Amino acid sequence: MTDQYRIFGAELSPFSVKIRSYFRYKQIPHQWIVRNAASADEYQKFAKIPIIPLVVTPEEESLQDSTPIIEAIEQRFPGPTIHPEDPICQFISTMIEEFGDEWGNKWFFHLRWARDEDCTSAGGRIAALNAPDADDATRATIRDQIVEHMKGRVFFVGSNEQTAPQIEQSFKDGIKLLDTHFSKHPYLFGGKPAFGDFGLWGQLYCAWTDPTAGALIEATAPHLLDWIHRMLWPTDSGDYENWDALAPTLMPFVKDQIGDLFAPWTVANTLAMAAGEDEFKVDLKGQSFSQKPQKYHVKSLAVLREKYATVSGNAELNGVLEAAGCLTFLQS
Repeated sequence: MTDQYRIFGAELSPFSVKIRSYFRYKQIPHQWIVRNAASADEYQKFAKIPIIPLVVTPEEESLQDSTPIIEAIEQRFPGPTIHPEDPICQFISTMIEEFGDEWGNKWFFHLRWARDEDCTSAGGRIAALNAPDADDATRATIRDQIVEHMKGRVFFVGSNEQTAPQIEQSFKDGIKLLDTHFSKHPYLFGGKPAFGDFGLWGQLYCAWTDPTAGALIEATAPHLLDWIHRMLWPTDSGDYENWDALAPTLMPFVKDQIGDLFAPWTVANTLAMAAGEDEFKVDLKGQSFSQKPQKYHVKSLAVLREKYATVSGNAELNGVLEAAGCLTFLQS
């Protein structure tokens, strides 16, 4: 037994770096282990499903799925907290964390595998991580296999010829709105990171490492870029602020990206799964968005609705959620 946690992950995995950032902020002793051939045997001993990140506790308990990992570790290490005291901010943070995992992942995954230059960059870096001792020809072969495989999986995030412009416009709008917010606040909810920061950051950090998304962020969102760097090793620079102080710059992002896009999309996905449909279409900002429904999103919406149910009696929170276009989708 060791007193350290082990995190099996990869630098190019948004959910892996999300967990690493969280562990760094909490100052929890941990070992970062690259998930590749060299670590495969140890990984297989603990992984229940073939995904990263995998966290192995000092007691050799295995944890998977980034949000439940954070929630489990938060029980063990409650300080410093990642949940603002303001009940409005606390729930908005939870909602943004969910948005990052489910819609922010569309940004990252689509942009990484939509263009040749991004495919070559990401595929080459993944090949280098997986086969660090391989020669150039072998790495190139591995890279091409990775690219072919991943380009065939973009439908999981709803990326297709019709939806590609919508996903990219959402990304451009989202980083612009976030840049305005981060010009006033170092983190989403004030002077220190919250639950929502970690969920959103993992996607945007990995997107920034790719040519297309990185160029967009660096050219149009300097304050967002500062936050991306800050979240690599997050620290406290102040306290959480209340909703009134944050709303002028955070509410536009919540309404535009969650209320107008994520909320109707995730409800439509759930309804499509319940109806046994092979594909669903939903109107997002006056444009039709089509996608094959995904089971995991149904589960994640159900969990978010359960969390909302515990605070649904807060009239002030409900007023904010209604103004943001988010109240109805939380009510099952």
